[in-house]
Amino acid sequence: MARRRLLLLLKPLDVYPSHQSDKLSRFTSPKVINYLDNRRTVHSNAINFCQNILKKKFVDWDTVYRSNLSQPIRDVDLVVTIGGDGTLLQASHFMDNSIPILGINSDPTKAEEVEEHSEDFDATRSTGHLCAATIKNFEQMLDDILENRAVPSEVARMSINVNSKQLSIFPLNDVLIAHPCPATVSRFSFRIWREGEQCSPLLNSRSSGLRVSTAAGSTAAMLSAGGFRMPILSRDLQYLVREPISPGANSSVHGVVKSNESMEIKWFSEEGLIYIDGSHVVFSVQFGDMIELSPKAPSLNVFLPSHFLS
Repeated sequence: MARRRLLLLLKPLDVYPSHQSDKLSRFTSPKVINYLDNRRTVHSNAINFCQNILKKKFVDWDTVYRSNLSQPIRDVDLVVTIGGDGTLLQASHFMDNSIPILGINSDPTKAEEVEEHSEDFDATRSTGHLCAATIKNFEQMLDDILENRAVPSEVARMSINVNSKQLSIFPLNDVLIAHPCPATVSRFSFRIWREGEQCSPLLNSRSSGLRVSTAAGSTAAMLSAGGFRMPILSRDLQYLVREPISPGANSSVHGVVKSNESMEIKWFSEEGLIYIDGSHVVFSVQFGDMIELSPKAPSLNVFLPSHFLS
């Protein structure tokens, strides 16, 4: 068996302010400081644990912090992310569909801790919705992958074209198109197309923006905003106009773009931003720009949590 090549992509440790940081003022509760220190320690221990497991396997690997990732990921057999969904999402922006990815939730939420601190602060840790492993089952998952007992799933992504030019990043979770100032009304219109023909009326919108999600992202902000969960392997997109002004009885503010359809959006505000999978990747649009969103994007091969496959 050939020696496998892995890329270990890490969530940085400095995302958690230390007790010595200026970010933690004298007004910060000792409970919060201890909680943040513990999160940093747990994440650091998870990295060390996974690296020690890798030392025992027939693999070579390179380690990169996600903040230092700037080039497409190539010439590896597997990407392993250690962090949470954010780290996996960032990796996906640099990957095509030829390399599978395994997410490790390094700092899972502890229900008893959330309950204990519920009167003081939110002690929720990492959700890890798309992460198939924690340190408890990482070695077994890795062995299954290396011995070809585990098969990745093809998870759909989204294609974005602005004025007929395709953006280089394919969102795995969702996009939000909105004015840079959240208090400013966004003006746009959109309709759905299928095979070159219109299959929905034109909807003119004044609102706080438009959110469109993949199936993988339908349990995140989309669900919180009133959307619905989609089967993880669905290739459809779900859209939701945020806080529409005078929506009336128009059901088009929330709907689905089928796998053989696309959404065409005309932007009518002076400024606009396309946020991809959160707030870290942003593209600008301006008055008159045409934005096309469709499911016609390369999928991502993800080793999914077992509950998705049952």
